[in-house]
Amino acid sequence: MATFLKCYKPLISFQSRKIPIAAAVESFRYYLRSRPRARCLSTIGNSKPVVDIKVGNSIAIDGDGTETELRKQQLWLQNTMSKQKELFIPKVPGKVGMYVCGVTAYDLSHIGHARVYVFFDVLYRYLNYLGYEVNYVRNFTDVDDKIIARANELGEDPIKLSRRFCEEFHQDMTYLHCLPPSVEPRVSDHMPHIIDMIQQILDNGCAYRIDGDVYFSVDKFPEYGKLSGRKLEDNRAGERVAIDTRKKHPADFALWKSAKEGEPFWESPWGPGRPGWHIECSAMSAAYLGYSFDIHGGGMDLVFPHHENEIAQSCAACRKSNITYWIHNGFVNIDSEKMSKSLGNFFTIRQVIDLYHPLALRLFLIGTHYRSPINYTIVQIESASDRLFYIYQALYDCQILLSQHDEASWKDSLPAETANCINKFQDEVLCSMLDDLHTPVALAAMSDPLKLINDFLHTRKGKKQALRIESLAALENAIRNVLEILGIMPASYSEALHELREKALKRAKLTEDQVHQKITERDTARKNKEYNRSDMIRKDLAAVGIALMDSPQGTTWRPAIPLALQEEQVAAS
Repeated sequence: MATFLKCYKPLISFQSRKIPIAAAVESFRYYLRSRPRARCLSTIGNSKPVVDIKVGNSIAIDGDGTETELRKQQLWLQNTMSKQKELFIPKVPGKVGMYVCGVTAYDLSHIGHARVYVFFDVLYRYLNYLGYEVNYVRNFTDVDDKIIARANELGEDPIKLSRRFCEEFHQDMTYLHCLPPSVEPRVSDHMPHIIDMIQQILDNGCAYRIDGDVYFSVDKFPEYGKLSGRKLEDNRAGERVAIDTRKKHPADFALWKSAKEGEPFWESPWGPGRPGWHIECSAMSAAYLGYSFDIHGGGMDLVFPHHENEIAQSCAACRKSNITYWIHNGFVNIDSEKMSKSLGNFFTIRQVIDLYHPLALRLFLIGTHYRSPINYTIVQIESASDRLFYIYQALYDCQILLSQHDEASWKDSLPAETANCINKFQDEVLCSMLDDLHTPVALAAMSDPLKLINDFLHTRKGKKQALRIESLAALENAIRNVLEILGIMPASYSEALHELREKALKRAKLTEDQVHQKITERDTARKNKEYNRSDMIRKDLAAVGIALMDSPQGTTWRPAIPLALQEEQVAAS
């Protein structure tokens, strides 16, 4: 049999795409030479920085804007293997190999899946921002017991059913602004690689055959349990399969399963069958990244047995197998209970984004540190939606004002208050992201620059400030760059605000015309000095998440957290 997998040698060498983290900043021509502590947070995709805010060790920029070396900021990541934060040092300078376990495609993805892939998308974006060439591999499991069971239930071909749900997953990732990985291998396309790896494990004496099945022998791998910290005698038989009394040890797991009637199968040296769940990822990661690469990730539920078994079988196939950083995100709970179909608290991504903007879900997911459990509640998703609207509204208002001023007349300087605000903002973002991607701190850091934007836009004092337009341009650019890194920058502020309003109307079970009719009724009541009725109309709308805002120009509305949920928030705090 031809050897498809070689130690330390990927099957295919990929040149990772440069992901443009921020749009070109050609509209801004100023550069604060007088304040050396400033630099633009994002340089990838830009020809030159706008505001030079220096944090830690800066990167050298050539005259044409190219980077002469990687940023020297130190990124620290929590390694599940060592149980501590470690300085990130890739095996190959300037390049990163990252493998993330993908979905088993037999149904629509849930918000637990969303958390995994949103977090690793943030990591992917940030590694690219730091200047690394990232080869990001995320697989599809399209051969599995659950897929076969669902296909039989629906009377479909298992591979076709899985292919359909792979496309649904792609749509969900697009909604959530997750960048496509460098490559997305599927199990059904990699049977030769899987079979070859199993043969290597057998040849190395770490597996055994029983009636067409092949099992990995955990006794042959003394380090089994080093990732999870579990002792061999405490390990259960495995996942996704019934206990097999033929096994030499209860923890031995299937590398190859002999064909059963009515199931898809492939030919192998041990007879027709299909692979076990764990071997799939080992074979595909080795095919595209080699046996030794930088990051392997997934949800916390994969630490044992899936990733534990991956380590064992990869090392059994190649003694030089080594993955430096094992990274795992925490669980999603629903109203403080573990999400479970049996408990009836199971939400798909589609169910959530039917009522809430997809980027509100993304904002909610990154609003908690990735390693901590996250509690999904209506109050939390409403809060995320409300915050998103506030961010986009401030930036949209800023954008509208900037469009009314001739860029050629802008000065090449900023007032100290603005420069200091941007300095502080970018310092906080960089420090938090370098510290194990602490996204909640990065999000919180937006508060001051957003407040300053609103001061410049709406307060009497702010409107009179010198270099007001230049300040708004610099603040909007700084925030936009961070939104790009976090994956919550919309294609258009205006379009996103419209979509957030549409979702709010759907939750309120109202149309735009009905809201305007209520506003007209309230205006009439106020003119007639029927203040109780006027207040009741406002309160009724507030109860369903529609907030009225009065101004000299008239009354408008915006989405808001429903009144009862606001009161619940106050009581909880």
